[in-house]
Amino acid sequence: MQYTLLDPRDASPPARAVLQNWLAFQREFAWRPELAGEFLAGLSDAAALAERWRGPAPAGAAERLAEFGGVGVPFPSSAYPASLRELRDPPALLWVHGSPSALSAPCVALVGPRAPSVYGRHVARSVADALARLGVVIVSGLARGIDAEAHEAALAAGGRTLAFQACGPDRVYPKGHRDLAERIAAQGAVVSELPVGVPPLKPHFPLRNRLISGISRALVVVEARSRSGSLVTARHAADQNVEVLAVPGPIYAATSEGTNRLIRDGATPLLEIDDVLAAAGIEVVRVPPQERPDPAGLESRVRAALEDAPHDRDELAERLGCSPAALASALLDLEVVGDIATDPADGRLRWLGRVRGVGPLAPRRGLSSSSRSRRRQGDS
Repeated sequence: MQYTLLDPRDASPPARAVLQNWLAFQREFAWRPELAGEFLAGLSDAAALAERWRGPAPAGAAERLAEFGGVGVPFPSSAYPASLRELRDPPALLWVHGSPSALSAPCVALVGPRAPSVYGRHVARSVADALARLGVVIVSGLARGIDAEAHEAALAAGGRTLAFQACGPDRVYPKGHRDLAERIAAQGAVVSELPVGVPPLKPHFPLRNRLISGISRALVVVEARSRSGSLVTARHAADQNVEVLAVPGPIYAATSEGTNRLIRDGATPLLEIDDVLAAAGIEVVRVPPQERPDPAGLESRVRAALEDAPHDRDELAERLGCSPAALASALLDLEVVGDIATDPADGRLRWLGRVRGVGPLAPRRGLSSSSRSRRRQGDS
């Protein structure tokens, strides 16, 4: 019998035996995955692990996982992401709360500090929103700050997002993000490689960070201080041949010190969304802009006003000298094609359309077949 996924709710003796064996193996090697390779190499099925290794099963772990409701994705499974399989230290077992299929979709990671600037929050939301609307899965670590902004923006755009945790699958860290974790699981997945009951201790975060970068086609560092976990993730990405992009920031801002140094040391500066797509090897179907009737010239005037500066709706109606109803009609047409959007940070309307070349964070209309990232091509 083939075991693509390990379901703790399957109480049949064969399924429970396979699950217990993998949970025992996970407990032994979760903190030193580089040593598990000789046991995992060449396994054709999850059940085959018992032929190479046996160990005592953690007491009560299967029952706790059944209550939690996720599924296990073992290394030999066809559902195991190919990008993680290529790592020198791949996790033996991933516990997934949500959809395992999200693990194998095109992914881009966004990381940054727990206390970002207003600028950092806005950039994280804008980038995550634009990528999620293209079908790219947004990856981060469920932490406060940039992680949460990226997850929330992907969810709001109707996209998928992955949250990798530095604790066991039966826990949520931080505790205040339990609701966010549930919403992520409904539109993507919350993932852990650690055993049941493990708390979020400091040594677990570098382990978690290598998976955030490892599963992704590109890593975007939104903000980073001179010493931060985001820079650790960037080092993992460099070792994994995943391209790193950094958002430029003011040279006097502590939250941009790390990102500006990354750019100085060779990271790609993120200036527009096409920079991310190129780094991730994702090609977008380009749809020529459609000319829309605008007999009163109101849409053109809206564009000119918003290119000049963001406005709230009342300010814009007053500036243009039009009624709220007429403005609402013009804004609706512009919102439908993605030329404008409401900034979640302050509620003001912002222009996202093409000001020069390809708009900085403007959502496109869809994906074509994607090319491979540098890691897939084997480039150095």
